[in-house]
Amino acid sequence: MARAITLPMHYRVNPVGLLAFAVILFWIVVAVFAPQLAPHGVGDMVDTDYFGPISREFPMGSDYLGRDMLSRILLGTRYTVGISVAAVFVACFTGVTLGMAAAVTGGWFDTVLSRFLDALNSIPSKLFGLVVVAGVGSSIPVLIFTMAVIYTPGSYRFARALAVNVNTMDFITVARARGEGVFYIVRSEILPNILGPVFTDVGLRFVFIVLLLSGLSFLGLGVQPPNADWGALVRENISGLPFGAPAVMFPSVAIASLTISVNLLIDNLPKKIRDRGA
Repeated sequence: MARAITLPMHYRVNPVGLLAFAVILFWIVVAVFAPQLAPHGVGDMVDTDYFGPISREFPMGSDYLGRDMLSRILLGTRYTVGISVAAVFVACFTGVTLGMAAAVTGGWFDTVLSRFLDALNSIPSKLFGLVVVAGVGSSIPVLIFTMAVIYTPGSYRFARALAVNVNTMDFITVARARGEGVFYIVRSEILPNILGPVFTDVGLRFVFIVLLLSGLSFLGLGVQPPNADWGALVRENISGLPFGAPAVMFPSVAIASLTISVNLLIDNLPKKIRDRGA
């Protein structure tokens, strides 16, 4: 008789976390294969009615111009997920690198960099995004850069706080006594000991970026027509809300499913992974 495999308690699979991971994986697959999955082109007007109901031909109805909502949501996934992933990578890579370097180096470098990023962090994120995108113009590189700048200071403060604690430990003193430089200490001694909390922070900032991108798109400053991310799809079809049009409900459900799933996955990570290095 086969013996059941038991895992240590901190590695036990959580059904909620597993479900959240499945939803996130689903949207990642959709983002990668959206052109192959979409039954119609992004701007094709295929329905003779506007705000068409759910039907066999249009499983998510049609929008205010008679375009297939299923196709637009699938193709919009590339922009929502792709821009958010790129922005969170740039923000967290920059913030974590600078945070660890500041904690190890200290002195005037730490003071000047911390004060500058604190000042940048004091600007309201939506206001900063509105000013930059309205002034420079909306494009994918501008959106990525804007959101990366907005969330770099928070990532920096988080990584620096973790690195300062690790920097006081004995093995760091031993590394300095061996004559190791800042780059070695950051890469080989500090980073491996803060990876768990950093990954958790990356997930949270990804959620913030998705919501900020959706907010900018709702105001007309995100991805421009005929392409659209999920926030732009809500804005385009907001006039259908009094009619209960599926064209305005399904993009909202897509945003909620992704952001809630990321939060649930973070909350249900094994404790040993989530707290490693803390």
